[in-house]
Amino acid sequence: MEYKDYYKTLGIARAASADEIKKVYRRLARKYHPDVSKEKDAEAKFKEVQEAYEVLKDPEKRAAYDQLGSNWQQGQQFRPPPDWASGFESRGGRGGGGEEQEFEGGFSDFFSSLFGGGGGMGADPFGGARTRRPRQGRDSQARVDLDLEEAFQGGSRTFELQGHPAVKVTIPRGVTSGQRLRLPGKGEPSSGGGRAGDLYLEMHIRPHRLYQLDGKDVTLILPIAPWEAALGATVTVPTLGGPVEMRIPAGSQSGQKLRLRGRGLPGEPPGDETVQLKIVTPPADTPAARKLYEQMSQELKFDPRASL
Repeated sequence: MEYKDYYKTLGIARAASADEIKKVYRRLARKYHPDVSKEKDAEAKFKEVQEAYEVLKDPEKRAAYDQLGSNWQQGQQFRPPPDWASGFESRGGRGGGGEEQEFEGGFSDFFSSLFGGGGGMGADPFGGARTRRPRQGRDSQARVDLDLEEAFQGGSRTFELQGHPAVKVTIPRGVTSGQRLRLPGKGEPSSGGGRAGDLYLEMHIRPHRLYQLDGKDVTLILPIAPWEAALGATVTVPTLGGPVEMRIPAGSQSGQKLRLRGRGLPGEPPGDETVQLKIVTPPADTPAARKLYEQMSQELKFDPRASL
């Protein structure tokens, strides 16, 4: 098995105080929490941080772990000597202050070989009996499809998921496509009476008839008349939060993009709405309309291909 350098995992010195260990753990737990983190391999790092804290927060576990010495390297093949924990006595219970601490996701083989539990049968290094900790149920995942309006507004919904009982989910405002929500204890049950696994819901936002979505930003194609583009105009533009007035500059061209800041999906910061102009030509389907176009052709002397 591979040696785990718990001090290196938390990024602290071996002489760090209990308060310092707790402070660093809380910061890293927030950074890598699977519900909110966008870090690569956040879930695996979160479990590593939890395991390191499980050992270093407990004076007895930490003292026993420190007896292994500081010459071991992270990932080095390791086998504890038979008497590695001699001289330490259990003062009752595991975890700080004698409380049983539930470890999410299970323990590594390294932890189990030293302290028992997590991965199954293990020896208690403080002279206790060999114990078996119930295995946690496996995590599972499911896909949830949302309308863009639901992602914008958030709220509670009950989903019927294949292979799972119906679950009620609180959808945060501004959830993005691909974001995962974690429901603790809603995964597969444990076969040995332990904690059930977690259920991860991956959000997918359905295509919208008006908006194209890119992360928290949205793009709207806005049809305008030729005279609005040429002369400028104030027009009403739909947004996810309701219609707003927007000024089109004189001399605007088809394909030109204007930005409405903060009008995308909510967040910190919120997304923007990009308005892409599309000039729509009125049909020449009446004698009066044809006459007007002919007059424009004669008077404007406009050549759209002059630059070719």
